[in-house]
Amino acid sequence: MFYRPEDGHGLPHNPFNAIVAPRPIGWISTRGSDESENLAPYSFFNAVAYTPPQVVFASTSTKPDRDGTKDTVANIRDTGVFCCNVVSDALKDPMNESSGPWDKDTDEFAHTGLDRSECQTIPCSFVTAAPAALECRMTQIVTLEGEANFLVIATVTGIHIRDDALKDGLFDYMAFGPVARMGYRDFTTVRDKYAMPRPGE
Repeated sequence: MFYRPEDGHGLPHNPFNAIVAPRPIGWISTRGSDESENLAPYSFFNAVAYTPPQVVFASTSTKPDRDGTKDTVANIRDTGVFCCNVVSDALKDPMNESSGPWDKDTDEFAHTGLDRSECQTIPCSFVTAAPAALECRMTQIVTLEGEANFLVIATVTGIHIRDDALKDGLFDYMAFGPVARMGYRDFTTVRDKYAMPRPGE
């Protein structure tokens, strides 16, 4: 099969959504300039640089109570900061619940029953139970082609790691089961790993 995206694919669901998989989930917490709290997952997310550490995520839809975007991007436009929480297998259900089409006054921490803690380098909350959380300061919001597509680029200014997520000096991601998006309505919990030494090492 071959198709040009502008011509359509003729399938029941868009295959592009599932081809790039698995995708890590950036569970983004923000605080609005009015002190309102927001928490929402984004699967167009990744780390993109080591020094300084940087992350990106993309928001690709709108809400009727926001001006051409969603709560997360609207809050970041106002404050310039956000926190990216790592999703463990134990947190997959509240993560999914926080993705609902809630109005801008809904506090997803309270809605999902999650405890929050205060960030250290930015005015924002993070998910206390997350295995790790990245405090981020936005450097750019890039308008992408298409309606309501925005790419947020940020520098990591602080990193929280739960004590039980460290083992022998390493971040033990297998201990908590990182959750990723596969496509359609499918997710995966990472259970297996293998090492591949780089050539020349």
